[in-house]
Amino acid sequence: MSKSDEFTFRRAQVDDIKDVLAMIQELADFEKMSNGPQLTVEVLKRDAGLTGEQEDCEVYVLIDNATKQAIGYSICYKAYSTWQGRYFFVEDIYVRPEHRKRGAGKRIFLEVSARAVALKCPRLEFNVLEWNPARKFYESLGAVDLTDKEGWHYYRVEEKQLAKLAQDLASFKA
Repeated sequence: MSKSDEFTFRRAQVDDIKDVLAMIQELADFEKMSNGPQLTVEVLKRDAGLTGEQEDCEVYVLIDNATKQAIGYSICYKAYSTWQGRYFFVEDIYVRPEHRKRGAGKRIFLEVSARAVALKCPRLEFNVLEWNPARKFYESLGAVDLTDKEGWHYYRVEEKQLAKLAQDLASFKA
């Protein structure tokens, strides 16, 4: 079986969402953030546009053709740059440990890259934890670490602070 016949990469369907959530938990465990995932099947189905609501993200699965099992996933979405316009952001790429070193991760990355090209996006962006050995894999495929190259740091405002900032708007307007 050639590499192209070994896997099927496709959009996730309703029946795939439980597997995707299980893999999200596996990724969280690997990243030492076991309590991180708070998604439910219903929320992910909604956000992936599988319930008829507006699609907020694209969820993909990689199927092992021999076992017909989902062995990896990717979640991506369109984002926007005031410098270049639309770009594609990869929230996650994950391959179950027992299926690594088979070309599965590369297949997912190539498929997601091709999706970015199809969307006419000038770039693909993603984050990788500093200690994650996958950094070398992504760099081998041409990814550039912007922290090293441009000094960008990725920030987040979390829910409680976000609510406080929204409340502060009233006093700001006064």
